[in-house]
Amino acid sequence: MFNPKAELGTVQALLDRLVKYRLPRLSDIKQRVDAGEKLSETDIDFLRSSLQDAQETSRHIVRHPELQALGSRVSALYAEIIKTATENETRG
Repeated sequence: MFNPKAELGTVQALLDRLVKYRLPRLSDIKQRVDAGEKLSETDIDFLRSSLQDAQETSRHIVRHPELQALGSRVSALYAEIIKTATENETRG
């Protein structure tokens, strides 16, 4: 059964985690790959677990259209990081 109050609490917790933990770490990783660095195993593990979490939380975004633009921007950030990291790997 859908509980709106619980849903809002979950969304708030997800947003807090995004702002306090995920975005700062993603920003750091993006700066490093933009500078030509390769991803570390720790970075790869973080990205993998973050993407898995994003898939699981996508149901909340579907219920909240006001979050869809944010979800799209975060997805684009992951894509940019992965694309740049892949290019860095192929350069050697």
